[in-house]
Formats: sequence, C-alpha cells, structure tokens
Amino acid sequence: MASSQVAYLIPLKPDLKEDNSSPRITLSEGPNTIGRLNVSTTDKRLSRKHITITPSASGSASLSVEGTNPVVVRSSGERKKVNPRGEVSLANDDLIELIPGHHFFKLVLPRESERGSYERAAKKARKEGDDVEAIRSFCPDSEKLPSTFRLLSVDGLPDWANTSCVSINDVVEGDVVAAVLSNYMVDLDWLLSACPKLVNIPQVMVVHGEGDGRQEYIQRKKPANWILHKPRLPISFGTHHSKAIFLVYPRGVRVVVHTANLIHVDWNNKSQGLWMQDFPWKSDDDNIDTPKVCGFEDDLVDYLAVLKWPEFTACLPGRGNVKINAAFFRKFDYSSATVRLIASVPGYHTGSNMRKWGHMKLRTILQECIFDREFRRSPLVYQFSSLGSLDEKWLAEFGASLSSGITEDRTPLGHGDPLIIWPTVEDVRCSLEGYAAGNAIPSPLKNVEKPFLKKYWAKWKADHSARSRAMPHIKTFTRYSDQKIAWFLLTSSNLSKAAWGALQKNNSQLMIRSYELGVLFLPSPVKTQACNFSCTDNNSSTKKVKQETKGEVEKRSKLVTMTWQGDRDSPEIISLPVPYQLPPEPYSSEDVPWSWDRGYSKKDVYGQVWPR
Repeated sequence: MASSQVAYLIPLKPDLKEDNSSPRITLSEGPNTIGRLNVSTTDKRLSRKHITITPSASGSASLSVEGTNPVVVRSSGERKKVNPRGEVSLANDDLIELIPGHHFFKLVLPRESERGSYERAAKKARKEGDDVEAIRSFCPDSEKLPSTFRLLSVDGLPDWANTSCVSINDVVEGDVVAAVLSNYMVDLDWLLSACPKLVNIPQVMVVHGEGDGRQEYIQRKKPANWILHKPRLPISFGTHHSKAIFLVYPRGVRVVVHTANLIHVDWNNKSQGLWMQDFPWKSDDDNIDTPKVCGFEDDLVDYLAVLKWPEFTACLPGRGNVKINAAFFRKFDYSSATVRLIASVPGYHTGSNMRKWGHMKLRTILQECIFDREFRRSPLVYQFSSLGSLDEKWLAEFGASLSSGITEDRTPLGHGDPLIIWPTVEDVRCSLEGYAAGNAIPSPLKNVEKPFLKKYWAKWKADHSARSRAMPHIKTFTRYSDQKIAWFLLTSSNLSKAAWGALQKNNSQLMIRSYELGVLFLPSPVKTQACNFSCTDNNSSTKKVKQETKGEVEKRSKLVTMTWQGDRDSPEIISLPVPYQLPPEPYSSEDVPWSWDRGYSKKDVYGQVWPR
C-alpha cells in the first residue's frame, strides 16, 4: 500500500533561490528515487536513479547515493560530500546538490509543531481508507467505460484509491500515427520524460495557450516533427484553456477530454478527471457528404474548425498521405458516442451560432432531454478551480441553462438551487501539497468574498475517493437527487463569464472570451452502451450500433455516484466516479473560502506560511 506524502523537494536556482519554473517534487513515506528525470533541464550525466530519499511522518529523513557520482549535502552551514553507496541523515531545510551539473534542491519536512496534526490527519485518512472505499469498487467493464469517466492517479495515496484511475501513459498507447494535443500549459521537459512514447509519433500538433516566453522555449526544445499552434484570441482576457488529446491510429481515432494541464503537478498531485473513447473509420460505403445524424460528430468538427491550426500531412497505413485538419475528423464513425461535447470558443455569437457554444449549448441540449420526475427542482453543483468575477444577474442566467430539461409529462424540471464546492483555507493548508496547492486555485479575494456568494459555499469532501487532501483541479457541473444524477459535465470550464459566455443585447448575443471543452453525460438507450471498439485491441468489434428511432420505447440508463447503494449489476446503471461528497456539506460559520492573494500565518503541514 502506498504511503502518504510527508515531504517535498524545492528546486533551486544556482544562487539557491527557489526556481518557480520547476515543479516541487513530492516525497512519500518510504524510499523515493530522484534522478535525471527530476531536473528541469535534460542532463544525461545524472543517473536515472541518482539518489534515494527516505522520509518519515515523524520528521526524519535519510539520503543514499545510488548513482556513480557523489552528492553534496549542506546542513547547518556545513558542506558534506556523500560518495556512491554512501548514506547520510537529513534535516529540514537541508540543501542537496546533484553533481555533475550542479542541480540544487531544498528538503522540506513537517516541522515538529505540525507533526501532531499531520500524523492525526494521516491516521484519520488510513482509518477512512478502511471504512470508506467506494473508489475500490469502481471497476466498470470495458463495454461501459466510454459511458463514464476516470480519475487521474494521485501520488502518495493508498493503492485502493487509484483503482481504475489512469496516468498519461494509459492514454497515449499503441501505434499512434498522428496526434493533436490541446492544452493551456505545456511543460515539454516533463511531458517527454513522463510519456516518452510521444517522441516516436510521426506527426504531433500542439495547440496551446502559453505566453510568448514559454512558447519560444517550447519551440527551441520540441522534437523536429512537432508543430505548435496558439489559436487566435479575438477578445481580451481570454485563454486557450481546452484540454484534450486526439490520437489517430491505423484502426481509428481516440478522443480524450480531460482537466489536467500538461505539467507534473496536474498529473500527479491533483484531483483530476478524464474521459476517452475510441471510434473506427467509417466504412467505404459511408458517404461523408450525406446528412449527419450524430450530434457528437458535429460538436467535434465545429469546434476543431474554429481552432484553425495549420493543416499537416500524415502517412496512414493503407490510406497514404492524408491532410490532418478539422474536416479529416469526419472520416470516423461516432455513432457509438456516449457523450455530447460542450465547447466554448471566443467571439460575439448571434443567431444559430449563439446556441452552439458555452452555457447556451448546454441549455440547448438539456432542453431536449427527458429526465425522471425526481429531478424536478433538484439541486445543482458547481465545482471548479478558479472563480471569475461574478454578479447575481449572470449567476441566474447560468443557472437557467443548467436547470433546463423536462419530465416525461413535458413538465419543466424547474429551477435548481446551486451549491459551489470550493476548498477552504484549512483544506489547502492540510492538503498533500500544503499551501503550494493554492497556486492552482487562483481566485483573488475580490472575487471570493462577494457577499451574495456566501449562501452557495460547500466543502470539498472526498473521503470515499481518498482525495480530500488532493486539491481539485477537476471541473464538474451536475444535477443530482441524493446519489442519483440527472446529468454530469466534466469540463475545462471554471465558473466565469469568460469560460461560459454572457448574454448581451437583450439576450440576442453571447460573448465568450476563452476556448473550453467538456463532455456531457446523459441517460441514453441501454443498447448504445455496448462500445466494444478499441484502437489498440485487434479483437475489438467494429459493429455499428443501431440508432434509436422515433416512437421506439426502450429502457434508458441511469447515472449514479460511486456511493449509490442500488443494484450495480443492472445493465441500466452507469456509475460515475464523482470524487466529492453528494449531497455537499455547506460551509460552517468557521469555514473561510480559499483565495490566493490573502496572507496566512498558520503554518501548513510542511511548516510553511502563505505567501512563501
């Protein structure tokens, strides 16, 4: 069983000041191997297993040298050389220098004053791991996997907490011939070391939202066959924030929508979510010019067309050279898609385009859906990692979209009261990363402390997924009744006008600033849940799924949480690994919502204050 995080290493510059451009390295209780892949620049003089650091929750640690080169430890002003196979005890704030190359790190251990609370938290987490293990039983069979999503693995959690969870290497696999990586932040050094298979893909397009400085760095460091593209941002204060991966195989295409930046901390230390499904090529008798009946295909191609990346050519086995552009993605059969895409693109959208993007797209789809009567006036959850500057008028506009839908007797579901799941200051202070986790929850005090928001705050509690201390970067929106779910959205969109859009000009125009992408899970005909096709399994079926016809009466799937207590073997049940507690627990009078521009003097589990 994996142990909890008890320490971390802070990368330092040669002048021994903290290197904010490199992620800190989390250390779990027990042996942790550090080497070449942990430094910010490639240095093959270092061993892959250069040193082993073994910390404990009691506040002690030791270092042993595994590689062929010595290490220098600076402790209490003294400089000590540790030769290969040597071992030395470490203390808090000791400096470690990997040589050759002079790569510096500072060790941070829990201070004595914090160990009691840390050990109590660890003990509590272990106890809860014995009693509440809903994620352990989340093991949907392969046919139902496309109908749900998965959480990303988190370092330092018990093994059961990462059951059915995924890493980037579980996504990028097999004989990929072309790839499109879409994201906001891209740490190229980490990405290539964490997923070396990317280097061998013949053609890779990276659609990103990085600033000019980072873009120039990536341009210098990227493999020769990679192409960078930053989509146009026509309205100020927008970003390219969508997080997706499109992998083209000889057998089909894999579509992945997720919530993690392409950086170390997002794929290792945060609560994150990911959905993916494989789709086969259309058969030769399919005419791509005929009227389309698949909403997913239109959702996807309409979104990709707006990105306007420079088309490139890939050589596909049996198909020759093919131009990879938005229209290329019409060559695949999406009739088995189990989700709808909800995208945002920047612009002033009018007419029919107004209902293609942002919260108006979500409203349009939900208005056409029939839900069980138990969801009439049922509550909503808004869960995200960055809060925009909101007002009550826009929150009502947004809530109207998410409250859409009807019952079988054509009665509107009606308004749902929302709760906003947002970490408290104590959640961040006691998290796996301590206050450092607050860097990825970037909302200023002026946005968080608006008086009208107070009635909406609810706690981030995730004991059943063991993620109470893994701060959320995942973004989800849902309507629920106890442990049953009307619909569920996994998305890159935070709660902001920039992401979702705001109606203007007497509701005749929708203004959106940013690019976003999400997947909407809805009840669907039970027969469409059999999704056997895989791009990486030659034995998978490519049999077409029969489409539902008008007047056809069928059972429909029901969406539930991991902690739902009903019959999980029923073919109608789709279990979603909602990582947080439902119903959410409202803030108490003592709870304070996290804001990253406020100072906090109470030390975190590593003895740090905020800001550092």
